[in-house]
Amino acid sequence: MNKICIYDTTLRDGAQSEGISFSVNDKIRIARKLDELGVDFIEGGWPGSNPKDDEFFKEAAKNLKLKRSKLAAFGSTRRADVSPAKDVVMKGLLRAGTKYITIFGKSWDLHVKTVLKTTLNENLNMIEDSVSYLRKKGRHVIFDAEHFFDGYEENPAYAVDTVRAAERGGAETLVLCDTNGGTVTSRLFEIVEEVKAKVKTPLGIHVHNDADMAVANSVAAVQAGCVQVQGTFNGYGERCGNANLVSILPTLKFKLGFDCLAQFEFKYLTEASRYIAEISNVKQQDAQPYVGKSAFAHKAGVHVNAILKNPRTYEHLDPDRVGNKRRMLISELSGKSSVTKKAGELGIKIEKSSPKAKKILTYVQDLEKEGYQFELAEASLFLLMKRASETFKKQFELEDFRVIVEKRQGGKLVSEATVKLKIGNKARHTVATGDGPVHALDQALRKSLIEFYPSLKEMHLSDFRVRVLDEKAATAAKVRVLIQSQDKTDSWWTVGVSENIIEASWLALKDSIEYKFEKDKKKRKKNNHMIAKKA
Repeated sequence: MNKICIYDTTLRDGAQSEGISFSVNDKIRIARKLDELGVDFIEGGWPGSNPKDDEFFKEAAKNLKLKRSKLAAFGSTRRADVSPAKDVVMKGLLRAGTKYITIFGKSWDLHVKTVLKTTLNENLNMIEDSVSYLRKKGRHVIFDAEHFFDGYEENPAYAVDTVRAAERGGAETLVLCDTNGGTVTSRLFEIVEEVKAKVKTPLGIHVHNDADMAVANSVAAVQAGCVQVQGTFNGYGERCGNANLVSILPTLKFKLGFDCLAQFEFKYLTEASRYIAEISNVKQQDAQPYVGKSAFAHKAGVHVNAILKNPRTYEHLDPDRVGNKRRMLISELSGKSSVTKKAGELGIKIEKSSPKAKKILTYVQDLEKEGYQFELAEASLFLLMKRASETFKKQFELEDFRVIVEKRQGGKLVSEATVKLKIGNKARHTVATGDGPVHALDQALRKSLIEFYPSLKEMHLSDFRVRVLDEKAATAAKVRVLIQSQDKTDSWWTVGVSENIIEASWLALKDSIEYKFEKDKKKRKKNNHMIAKKA
């Protein structure tokens, strides 16, 4: 099994993604997670280019004790007509104190002439001198041939000369970069093969995703002979992003048999992807291959029925191998197999042959015609199943509610909600104000219930989303409201649909409270069982 070296550049290239800005502490945390996973190299940033990267390398030297990964500093070749010893970039790279340094140089003659504004020969000297200088200072050097594939298409001889210059200087790996991200996979494979025959130093690949082929290009490059793959976690990067290591790693390992991470480490791939997404403050894409929430989610009844018999029928990989899990979604496309499987996941026992399974399926189909969706709102789906299976007991009933929004003198907007509930044999009539109509309604509902159910004090709303279902209907359109609620241990989503956004919000709010009651009831039963078992 051939070993493929994995080089992660999330901390530098990933940080260039629009909307991402890592603090020094963020970078330290991500580096530790990558080290736990066992990637070979972690590129920390460009020392000397900004104060944050300088601080990161200082902090890393003191407190980042990597056990498995090697930390690399990144920078450019020396400037034209400046000796390496006097070049500010070279000084910054050495000051970072890392054993490994990656430098990039121009391999496209267009850039040499129009960006560097120097001669082609001087550019070759810049590459060789820079690599040689860093090697004499005791550093291991990786050379990134920037814009290599574009340069090769226009002037193949010169593009190859640039990597040969780095080879003469003592670079340990020559990385071919598709910096503009526009090279087609079949052509990239050909070029890598051609270059491999012209140099002795091992090749690497670094591609961007502007033509949506970065993963395919990286995998093809390995098949063509590259032994190092550079990329970022979740594909973060400038413009359309970099090659996504989260997709590349399992493809190399499980599809092609290359050695990149140990088998057991792949079980932490999903967790690592989500951890880095959380630190990056970027929502992970549900449909992200291998690790996304929807990567192994099955909705169509035919699919679910087959999956229950043999998962290989509709899955290219066991989700457990990458730390993900299979999900059965309930929708209008589902069959009774989906219903019974999902009910089991939610802790409700329903036989496939039971009339309750058909009843639930009919409920779901009818509600989805009205605009409901339960893929995300599993708490509402749980309650629907409980009601259909006749194991649900109402804790309160709504008699009526009213919401008033008024703009008072001085420009202040005030929302006030009145709720009348029946709780057992008791009636409750409460009024509350809030930052908006939904918040006011939530506050009034809690105010009515909290005397009877003190555990509501630990629950709060954490997200609120509204989707207009038929834009052509304008202000008369139905809306779907999704609400996320949270307590000390869990979070859950509920859904409501109506032509009136307040009513849709009420339906979702009511489900969120009722789910909390069901969750607490289940917890009490479990605790009582444990006490009885100990006794």
